[in-house]
Amino acid sequence: MSIETLTVELGDRSYPIVIGPGLLDGGFDLSPYVGGPDCLVVTNETVGPLYLDKLLACLPGVSVQSISLPDGEQYKTMEVVESVLDTLVAMRAGRDTTVVALGGGVVGDIAGFAAACYMRGVAFIQVPTTLLAQVDSSVGGKTGVNHAGGKNLVGAFHQPRIVLIDTDSLTTLPDRELRAGIAEVIKYGAIVDREFFDWLEDHMEALIDRQPEALVQAIRISCATKAKVVAEDEREAGRRALLNFGHTFGHAIESTVGYGEWLHGEAVAAGMLMASRLSAIEAAEQARLRDLIAAAGLPTEPPRAGAASLREAMQVDKKALAGKVRFVLLRHLGEAFVSADVADSDLEDVLAAAEP
Repeated sequence: MSIETLTVELGDRSYPIVIGPGLLDGGFDLSPYVGGPDCLVVTNETVGPLYLDKLLACLPGVSVQSISLPDGEQYKTMEVVESVLDTLVAMRAGRDTTVVALGGGVVGDIAGFAAACYMRGVAFIQVPTTLLAQVDSSVGGKTGVNHAGGKNLVGAFHQPRIVLIDTDSLTTLPDRELRAGIAEVIKYGAIVDREFFDWLEDHMEALIDRQPEALVQAIRISCATKAKVVAEDEREAGRRALLNFGHTFGHAIESTVGYGEWLHGEAVAAGMLMASRLSAIEAAEQARLRDLIAAAGLPTEPPRAGAASLREAMQVDKKALAGKVRFVLLRHLGEAFVSADVADSDLEDVLAAAEP
């Protein structure tokens, strides 16, 4: 299977997304993307034993130190970011040091935020090992951590120098994590690419079965879609907000039930269906979205966390302006828009599904 390269077009900060099998078996030289003589690899206790030694083979001639973080969304905190910064200080890292994220979305967010903060910004490389990170969080430069008041409230935009996606890393991914990643894949079809949505309906079984050709196709299209949107709107002043379809509800679910109780992709899946009901798209299209999410083995209903609790959590959504929550809604499958013009009664009807 061939290696594919996409580009996130951001002028002199443009960077490649390299996709293919065997890239962590010495199949790709990352050293040209390292800013100086040394780097810090940030990984976690699950991924490190599997892939850290393989990654070292991709960094010839580079002095490498590493830090292993605890695994889980509940550890995406300022305290853990501080442990990464402490390590950078202890190794006397300079402004030419590079931070490399090896792991899923949590590792990428923490490592990227630490890189953005240390000496006001050092080079950063993403090596995502989960499907969710490969198709979404590793691309676009969003970094940050959770706060007790809400999801991803503390962070910075900090673009990587390269995103290296070894599709072979998905062979060790637990089934639940794979399905959670598929939620973000479905999102791209729902918001901007009706043809891709149709393809997913025909190939969901192949994705669940981890057929390499299907996974590479899904990753390539997802990354290409996100790269195009990010190039048009890097800091989410407009069109990039569409990528948050399902996330206003999804983030509220995560923060209400407790980080890690529901995986991010599981919460987004339920959130997409809640957003589709708020959109009032045709019943047949709602059914198609629901059936595709169900075929992926993802939740089709929110947890019974209480409508009032979810509503309160949504008030700190990052898309809110002038105190009004803005929702990503669908005109139909393949076309999304952002609106704060939502009737309170309609929102209450949607949130009623979360009542105990």
